[in-house]
Amino acid sequence: MIDLQLAAEEYLAIRRALGFKLRGHDRLLTDYLDVLAAETAMPVITTASAVAWAVAPAGLRPVRYAQRLCVVRGFARYAHALDSCHDVPPLDVLSCRRGRSLPYLFSDAEIEALVAATAALRPVLRAATYRGVFGLLAVSGMRVGEVIALDDGDVDLDAGVLHIREAKFGKYRRLPLHSTTVAALQEYAEVRRRSCPHVQAVSFFVSTRGTRLIYQCVRATFAGLLADAGITAQPGGGTPKIHSLRHSFAVATLRDSYRAGLDVMATLPALSAYMGHAHPASTYWYVSAAPDLLALAAQRLEQAGQR
Repeated sequence: MIDLQLAAEEYLAIRRALGFKLRGHDRLLTDYLDVLAAETAMPVITTASAVAWAVAPAGLRPVRYAQRLCVVRGFARYAHALDSCHDVPPLDVLSCRRGRSLPYLFSDAEIEALVAATAALRPVLRAATYRGVFGLLAVSGMRVGEVIALDDGDVDLDAGVLHIREAKFGKYRRLPLHSTTVAALQEYAEVRRRSCPHVQAVSFFVSTRGTRLIYQCVRATFAGLLADAGITAQPGGGTPKIHSLRHSFAVATLRDSYRAGLDVMATLPALSAYMGHAHPASTYWYVSAAPDLLALAAQRLEQAGQR
């Protein structure tokens, strides 16, 4: 019989090597295997034990119970391949459909107000940093983690290109930038040079101490800027979040493509690659996020039917 603890370490290492983040999976798997080991000297994964462990915490939403069981199921498939005595919990046990939340779509005026609100931040370096961070998010559709992870060597302002390394799914991509974006990043680099000559990190965007930005601080600053700019959730709409800038970029790009008469399905793979999606289908989901996009798509289909 295989050593389940050792097998779990190997399983997680393989999955991470394939590009999966698996945040918290190690903790959850360890907890399940500890419970299993406490029950018997010869622990075997069973559907009954997996389900019992998954629903043990009180007060969780059904989707969280399903997610906990999913962690065990993934490992159970690996363990079953090594030793068939281990069960693989069926997919329909604790199944729970999780719909996408309605995204908040920033208007151009709201993005301008958000970026303008950074002028009130102090000191000057903090204002410049967050003006650069949120401005770049708005015009590139990058993930906030990708912006925070940018090093000086990843920002080629002479060529007008960003190098995104170790992104989601372990992908690498190059992002060409508009000349106005390059100019804004050059301005930030100059402010950083004057305000923080002794940078302690190799990151492009830095804190007032010259260190790499922390996501929690970026999120807190974003929340404050939303309040200062008067941007709030609207009835029947989503809640404005940092990731909403990425949604807004995708929708605006698709909207412009439709209005320009371009073949959206032909250009979609380029947008998908630019945003770092694993498949164009992930990008095309954004069509459903804006009623006017759906209307433009319907209009295009109607015109095609009349030809």
